Amino acid sequence: MFEKKTKIICTISDINCDEDFIRKLYESGMNVVRINSAHASLEGAQRIVDNVRAVSDRIAILVDTKGPEVRLTAMESAVGFVVNEGDWIEIHNGPDMACTSKILYTTCADFVSDVPVGAHVLVDDGAIDLFVTGKEGDKLLCEAQNSGVIKGKKSVNVPGVHISLPALTEKDKRFVRWAIDADIDFVAHSFVRGKDDLLEIQKILDEQDSHLKIISKIENQQGIDNIEEILTHSYGVMVARGDLGVEIPAERIPIIQKDIIQICRARKKPVIIATQMLHSMIENPRPTRAEVTDVANAIFQSTDAIMLSGETASGKYPVEAVKTMSRIAKEIEKSIDISLDLHLEKVHKPIAAVLARSLVASTKELPVKAIIFDTWTGRTGRYLAESRPKVPIYAMCYNASTMRELNLTYDIYAYKFDIQKSKEDMVRNSIRILEEDGRLQAGDLVGFIGGSFNDELGATYMEFKYV
Repeated sequence: MFEKKTKIICTISDINCDEDFIRKLYESGMNVVRINSAHASLEGAQRIVDNVRAVSDRIAILVDTKGPEVRLTAMESAVGFVVNEGDWIEIHNGPDMACTSKILYTTCADFVSDVPVGAHVLVDDGAIDLFVTGKEGDKLLCEAQNSGVIKGKKSVNVPGVHISLPALTEKDKRFVRWAIDADIDFVAHSFVRGKDDLLEIQKILDEQDSHLKIISKIENQQGIDNIEEILTHSYGVMVARGDLGVEIPAERIPIIQKDIIQICRARKKPVIIATQMLHSMIENPRPTRAEVTDVANAIFQSTDAIMLSGETASGKYPVEAVKTMSRIAKEIEKSIDISLDLHLEKVHKPIAAVLARSLVASTKELPVKAIIFDTWTGRTGRYLAESRPKVPIYAMCYNASTMRELNLTYDIYAYKFDIQKSKEDMVRNSIRILEEDGRLQAGDLVGFIGGSFNDELGATYMEFKYV
């Protein structure tokens, strides 16, 4: 059976996170569970973690921070108020105030001073466009550019304008510390603008000697402009197309997505494509043709992972959405060719990278059924996956956190592995595990790359062996 190589991330709500539900998603192709801290309490998040771990210790868990975002404060009226094109709206400083009809407040104390005349303030993911025509003291004078309803606590974006916000909110810090204690795998930081937004999280992780890896969510122009330095301080990135599509003209998103994927491949960093991939399946059992094509294009462009949000968090057809995404991935992956381009500019272990490329190249000429490597960090696996081999890659991981981290890397199936004394032990025991799991059978030719048997981490040998 042709196995799925592209990894699937599913957002899970604490309202619907029982073990049976998680098991169905896992069996349908889910590799990573995402917890959105914007909509979860610490207690609810812990419940998700406990149930995921009860299903399998191989499922990775990722938690989002809210990051430096701006929202409206609560509205005095739960239903909000109707605004018509041409209406005048005021935006005041005052994060502790409640929005009223025609007067809005945001969660940012310095919002008015940061936003210039001539800017567009976009409310609720751009549903309402307020053009700033003037500024008087601590308020902005805005003209509505379209009609609609404004409700409290909705997102606020100002394209092209830097808003002075701390990298981490107090809630973010609580969730990061909780994530360390809960021994989860990834912290996905929202609205990353540059390396400074990441250093504060990394400081907390370092203080606790945590293995958690940072995923940077690219959601604004600053994140795009600083992608290289962001990657230097991140395990990987997520192209979060929701807010990105508000901050940047929608027609630019496909090019930005393609460019970021290629940059991540060159840097050997995992990349996730997210937002509205199968959005119609929140309400319908079948996706639109456009959504199928969107998922397929992300895989054609060489993304490592694709993500479901509302489809699995609150949709009517969560299991069907995962199965649909898995079917699309399996079909598209059949037509992806091996890529033997090798970029060593940003590579930490060039010997391992060259060996990995050579091993993948050999699978074009030899009847290799699988590639196996042993690892502490997973780095060699990312070198292998970057070449997109046709055969599966099996990682023998000397720690559980690396096993789960590789759930974000294309084509890698990871196992927890005891520390080996020699190359011969590694070969013999990894074959035994994969035979027992039904992945290999007698007569199969297997390619090995590895050598993590001492203090020098990283691949130092390559060989082939018949099972």
